[in-house]
Amino acid sequence: MSVVQAPSAPTHTLGGTTFTSLATPSRGSTTDNSLWRVQLAPGTTPTPHSLTREEIFLVLRGTADVTIDGVQETALTGSAIVVPSGVPFGLGNDGDEPVELLCCLPVGGQAQLGDGTLLTPPWAQ
Repeated sequence: MSVVQAPSAPTHTLGGTTFTSLATPSRGSTTDNSLWRVQLAPGTTPTPHSLTREEIFLVLRGTADVTIDGVQETALTGSAIVVPSGVPFGLGNDGDEPVELLCCLPVGGQAQLGDGTLLTPPWAQ
């Protein structure tokens, strides 16, 4: 499948964050990488976690607050955020406007929460 039409609405919601699965195995469109859109509502605080695979975000709109391995940075529209595997990170939005990002993660990548729990993000499946 070469062209995958975007769903008309977000496919998952977690707190102030919405996820829209774009190219994922469950949509029959990919076997190696998953791609989704993330929207962070104003005031969304980061959920610290790490990943078992490298993850890349592209800021499409707004300004994201990024913490990677304890280092805080600001990612502006057009910035790429590269999160190495096994490194704690979090994304937030302390601005007044939504932040929109595009995210890519290899299929099978999992998030590891602070308590050690492994979670396969449903929006990436």
